[in-house]
Amino acid sequence: MNILDQTIVNVALPTIQRSLHFTQVDLAWVIDAYLITFGGLLLLAGRLGDLVGRKKIFLGGVALFTVSSALCGLATSQAILIGARFTQGAGAAFSGSVVLAIIVSEFPDPTERTKATNAYVLVSVGGGSLGLLLGGVLTQLLSWHWIFIINIPIGIATLIAGALLLDENEGLGIRAGLDVGGAVLSTGGMMLAIYTMVTSTSYGWASAHTLVFGSAALVTLASFFFLESRLKNPMMPLRVLRSRGLGPTSLARGLLAVGMFGSFFLGVLFFQHLLGMTSMETGFAFLPQTVVVTIMMLGPTAKLTKALQPKMTALLGFVLTFFGLLLFALASPNTSYFPHLFFALLLIGIGGAMTFTPLLTIGVANIPPADAGLGSGLINTSQQMSVAIAVAVLSVVSTNQTTSMLSAGSTISHALAAGYRLGFIVGAVCVAAGVLVCILLVRNPKQLAPADLAPVVESIDI
Repeated sequence: MNILDQTIVNVALPTIQRSLHFTQVDLAWVIDAYLITFGGLLLLAGRLGDLVGRKKIFLGGVALFTVSSALCGLATSQAILIGARFTQGAGAAFSGSVVLAIIVSEFPDPTERTKATNAYVLVSVGGGSLGLLLGGVLTQLLSWHWIFIINIPIGIATLIAGALLLDENEGLGIRAGLDVGGAVLSTGGMMLAIYTMVTSTSYGWASAHTLVFGSAALVTLASFFFLESRLKNPMMPLRVLRSRGLGPTSLARGLLAVGMFGSFFLGVLFFQHLLGMTSMETGFAFLPQTVVVTIMMLGPTAKLTKALQPKMTALLGFVLTFFGLLLFALASPNTSYFPHLFFALLLIGIGGAMTFTPLLTIGVANIPPADAGLGSGLINTSQQMSVAIAVAVLSVVSTNQTTSMLSAGSTISHALAAGYRLGFIVGAVCVAAGVLVCILLVRNPKQLAPADLAPVVESIDI
């Protein structure tokens, strides 16, 4: 639901705008408010999981997310909806930040960890595309309020299951690392950075607003790292950044996320504005991606990782995602959904399923158990930053290209197509850069030698 709520709103935005009388500029805050607190609090939430217990942080985050979802669903004004989206993002950060840490600590065996990671990737990658489908169906059949109300029973069920089934880790204790200055600087810096990116679409990259807030974010984050290097018990021990595989895989996953989540963002606009699809039809258009991710996570990805090793599996996934984005870039207003766009989504889905699990496997392999929550927060933060970058950069690139084409006398449909095309090309270039990062910097973890990987299970019980 954390990932789904990043995309479920997209197809409902026009309906929300009419219902609550949003301007086009203010409407963006329905998405941006969630992204700012989600991405900004991940690092702090992950570290708190190490200090006070990951089960406590997870359940507290789920509770906040559920209550905030109820407020979103009952919202009758712009202020209530945007405020509730801020707190919903905070709940998502606290519940989502510790999931990978729980996987690392609860599944020390490489084979079992691969199985658990597959389940994690299935629901996180699948959640993005499922959000588009669910958002379209609920908005068209019921109302936009239901895209949030549906979280309530799921949140309650998760609280009950989490309370009964999750084991609590023995936290390091508040005194082992509750660094108030670091918490303020890291959270403030991340929020400033994401705010700068998500508002750049309205103000422009070269505007005084973007430059001032971007500079403030850089100074705040630099101050955070300086402070952490001087403290005996910092919130983020810098040794975590030296963990073999964490940095390179986070960068590679970030570049992949720009391409994949960019395809969600631009794909919705392409289907609705150029192909004339309804909200529900747009959701169903992304169904091939959701289905193929599910199929891949239930066996094929594990088999490929066993046969080819994580790095090679991830490389193949990058290549398939790249070609899927290129297919989107070659589409025009006259392009039929099948087979052209159908296979574009299929390739992106297969590529994502083949890439995220191996990169996560490498990234978490050498994180010390005591720092698992912080490592989990770092991995999730890199992805959320990438999603914010994807929305900001691809919005600006596609809008500028469309405006330029309109000024040159093009029709609205051809101008929009040109803008979306350039956005997909930029996404494909980011994925190509991920290939280079994977080739040059990513290494297979020592724990996952072929003997350790076998036998990887054929299926996953979820």
